[in-house]
Amino acid sequence: MQKYLFFLLFLISTLCHAQLGGRATYQFLNLSTSPRQAALGGKVITNYDYDPDSALYNPATINYRMDNQLSVNYVNFLADINYGTASYAYLWDRRTQVIHAGITYINYGTFDGRDENGNPTGDFGGGEAALSFGYAVNIPRTDFHIGANVKFITSKLEEFTSVGVATDLGFIYNYEKWDLNIAAVVRNLGTQITPYVDTFEKLPLEIDAGISQIVPNVPVRWHLTFENLQLWNIAFENEARGITDLDGNTTGEEIGFLDNVIRHTIVGVELFPRSGFNIRLGYNFRRSEELRIINQRSFAGISAGIGIKINKIRFNYAYARFNSVASSSLFGLNIDLQ
Repeated sequence: MQKYLFFLLFLISTLCHAQLGGRATYQFLNLSTSPRQAALGGKVITNYDYDPDSALYNPATINYRMDNQLSVNYVNFLADINYGTASYAYLWDRRTQVIHAGITYINYGTFDGRDENGNPTGDFGGGEAALSFGYAVNIPRTDFHIGANVKFITSKLEEFTSVGVATDLGFIYNYEKWDLNIAAVVRNLGTQITPYVDTFEKLPLEIDAGISQIVPNVPVRWHLTFENLQLWNIAFENEARGITDLDGNTTGEEIGFLDNVIRHTIVGVELFPRSGFNIRLGYNFRRSEELRIINQRSFAGISAGIGIKINKIRFNYAYARFNSVASSSLFGLNIDLQ
């Protein structure tokens, strides 16, 4: 039974983060938290506005505009995996004291259990969840904001359970005159309190940085995000991309400096960012490189979505493309409770 659990863990890590997977547990913590984020390429840390989902990824974005905003999201992910998030912010002291709470959960579905001889032992499932509390402050007389999330994590995979705790530390520079946001975040600093068996595993530490701005006199906000800065060399040689000459000699794929730069980069644009109707487009270069099929146009790495506001409810949808046989849809509601 144990070997099947290890296969499950490997499969999930691979689906979520390609070759970066397998280095740490609780990989679900770095999934996209909302349709808006997914549509803009999968990771955006510079949205400083009404959206409480932004604080799940970068707590420095917590601000008074989030007051009494409730957001709930659902994702139909890969291989019958489903996950979702919910977040809420409350202003309890005029423009200065905003508290944020959120939850992220994932359900891995049902698996057929087998013993070491292949005999059925019954079905089993798996799921994980994280409850977070966040707070941010403005550095006096500046446009800099810093924030932190504290997360309590629980995980159950078959009969194995684990409990952990983590924190996110973020900052954002919000220069309203230019509609310019510059941000960075260190995510998942923490530890397992209770391991699955005997070995304590690392948490999926991630460092991201980003910049975004509304183009002057044009209703477009562009986003540029650099992900996984804690590990520079995330490119790998794909043997299927080697070149064989007429003599049968094969030259392997060469990975250079620019290849790594590209794989750290995500770009996105949001049309009509301040109106009741938004169109969002994104491109994740790492996802494109790692999941594209050789000699086929799979459109891996592309994502798109919309946001529609009707009275006090905003509906969000995103579609993320992994390759020609795998994609995911994300649905979300943002509700103004004021």
